[in-house]
Amino acid sequence: MMKTAFAAAALIGGFAFTAAPALADEQMADAQKPAAPTIDSTIETLMANEKTAAILEKHFPGISQHPAYGQFKGMSLVQLQPWSGGMITDEAIEKVKADLAAMA
Repeated sequence: MMKTAFAAAALIGGFAFTAAPALADEQMADAQKPAAPTIDSTIETLMANEKTAAILEKHFPGISQHPAYGQFKGMSLVQLQPWSGGMITDEAIEKVKADLAAMA
């Protein structure tokens, strides 16, 4: 009787052990997929993608050439807005947001 219980536990344990790596691989693949770009993505992240960079340049021409680009590239548009001297408006952010959503 004891051997049967041990064999059943070994089979169950073996099944769980062989199924776990497949699940872990799936979860890792999902985690490695880049997140869809949003208005909360950093400017640098958006500029690294050709399509999202075009959206930013469309609404903020010359943004990548701005003298302070190195200082603000790690911020999102929403974070940068208060420091933009009125150049990044709520309306412009909504337009970028809509363009990013349409791209996804």
